[in-house]
Amino acid sequence: MLIKILDDPVVKNSIAISLGAIVGSLSRYFLTLWFTQRFGVTFPYGTFFVNLTGTLGIGFCSGLFLHHVSLPPQLGLFIFVGFLGSYTTFSTFALDTVQLVKNGQEYTALLYWGGSGILGLMGVQLGTWLTRS
Repeated sequence: MLIKILDDPVVKNSIAISLGAIVGSLSRYFLTLWFTQRFGVTFPYGTFFVNLTGTLGIGFCSGLFLHHVSLPPQLGLFIFVGFLGSYTTFSTFALDTVQLVKNGQEYTALLYWGGSGILGLMGVQLGTWLTRS
């Protein structure tokens, strides 16, 4: 009975997404913690780093799997929906930006907001460029 349930594509997909989300969210948590301990809280370095590496990662993986490597559906869900979906933190990014403004750090908020958007787009482009032969 359990084997039959595990063969269901919906169950397989859900497990793949869940496992990826565990890895992605823990990666984000520990990286953010490390950056906070290392550099303090005057700038959200951890979120900034995670967003930039996440956009680079999604660009690289999409280029790689679109043009070079065949990917099983569950592995794609693990990477894109699970890992990268929980690793990247644009909801946290928005909250951090608002908090910077509320704390009177408008210039820092503007740099953070603009830098995340511009460098994030560049990260996707770089990631896809790195997969071209």
